[in-house]
Amino acid sequence: MVTHLYGIVTAYATQTLAIPDTESDKKNTVRQTLESRGVMGQLKARIRAEVFSALDEQQEARPSLSHENLLINELIREYLEFNKYRHTASVLTAESGQPETPLDRQFLAAELRVSEDASSKSVPLLYGLVSHFLNSSDNRGKVLLRGASVSISAPGHDS
Repeated sequence: MVTHLYGIVTAYATQTLAIPDTESDKKNTVRQTLESRGVMGQLKARIRAEVFSALDEQQEARPSLSHENLLINELIREYLEFNKYRHTASVLTAESGQPETPLDRQFLAAELRVSEDASSKSVPLLYGLVSHFLNSSDNRGKVLLRGASVSISAPGHDS
């Protein structure tokens, strides 16, 4: 009797829940479930980050990040995480050598000599910087950019 009930419940569940019958169906169901939960993208990003990390371990030691590159990477990471581009942010961190722990926002603002009000603290600093330059009326709407006061060499580029 128990075996018979188990068979009825299993048949009902199979029909009702559309449990896959073939190995291919099972793979597709798992893939769709992972994609719908947002896990597939996370897995792909993690694999990419691990591949970059493994490749970097086999290559020459990466030069230490300049102060400017550290700040720029942090502005980009804050922007990526705000927009929920976490996979891209994890690859940036792995590939650039940026510390895993984000820099403190107040420290970052102080380093960039940026003053913030309550509303600007709700968005990444990069938004505020771009907004400032877009809305600035100095120099007839143009900003004069000068070379850095220290030598900056971009990773992978010889100076």
